[in-house]
Amino acid sequence: MLNPAGLESRRQGEAYAAQPVRTKAFKKKYPSRQITKQIAIDLNPASVFPSFDNMQGVPEQFEFPEDRAEFRVIAGHRGVELYRARIVRHAFEPHTHMAFGFGTIERGVERFRYKGNDHIAPEKSIVLMNPDVLHTGRSETASGWQYRMIYLHPDALAEISEEPGWWFAEPVMEDDRARAMRLSALLEAIWRIDDPLTFDGLLFRIVSELRPYARVARRPTEAKLHRFESVLDYMHAHLDRRIVLGDLAAVAGLSPFHFLRQFQARHHVTPHQMLMALRLHAAKEMLAAGQRPADIAAAVGLTDQAHLNRAFRCRYGVTPARYRQQVRV
Repeated sequence: MLNPAGLESRRQGEAYAAQPVRTKAFKKKYPSRQITKQIAIDLNPASVFPSFDNMQGVPEQFEFPEDRAEFRVIAGHRGVELYRARIVRHAFEPHTHMAFGFGTIERGVERFRYKGNDHIAPEKSIVLMNPDVLHTGRSETASGWQYRMIYLHPDALAEISEEPGWWFAEPVMEDDRARAMRLSALLEAIWRIDDPLTFDGLLFRIVSELRPYARVARRPTEAKLHRFESVLDYMHAHLDRRIVLGDLAAVAGLSPFHFLRQFQARHHVTPHQMLMALRLHAAKEMLAAGQRPADIAAAVGLTDQAHLNRAFRCRYGVTPARYRQQVRV
């Protein structure tokens, strides 16, 4: 279900011992480990990718002014959320969208932690994330990276694909640049659409482009792993409370530190990181429902609104107030 370990800042991210997963294609394009210089753009951004220079949706309190992010939803399309961003210095802490995350890297290179490993997503690659998996994100180059994502709730994806149970084995696909280009163009087009019928048509085309990467049969090892479903249910039901390790271990029927080892082996994050990700996702849903940030912090177990602002921005790239404004239909 869920995963990564914390990147509280870009500097801290450098300390990760795990080496990023680099494919042969990446090594061929970027043979040197010294990739801090700006990567040449061999695709005309004006023809396929719009400029974000005038993008509305820059958080008022973004830590670094060159970092920009924006969400968008469409009335009548529950379980579908659009996102675009250009990030240079911000490092996203472990978070979840409780949805499949599909996107393309338009410029630059992203490094992110997913299921216990660091991965590299270069320009013109496709990102495929399973729901409930914690992940991080930061730039691998000094010039940052620009990307677009669409988040689809599993029920929404099953309705569109008519194939329940999709999942994706690899989080990055970089060997099909033509498909990445098509997906980028579709994600750019769907962002601009307000007409529901046109939106549905583009949504169908996006899902169709992703079908070659999807697997439908259940992963054979999944049934053998203890999923800690009761523990996650307990977290969801007690977001506003102070939870200690003993509480969670008791729910799982294990000793505290045996539970801790088993939980980290399964989810690749600590229980606290998981709890914070669930709290911030719950806050995200409350904001989308129109609740005020001032009313949300206590409801999800955070100390105050300032704590909510910091934690939300670290995970989603925008302030709670700006996110609430962006997704208001």
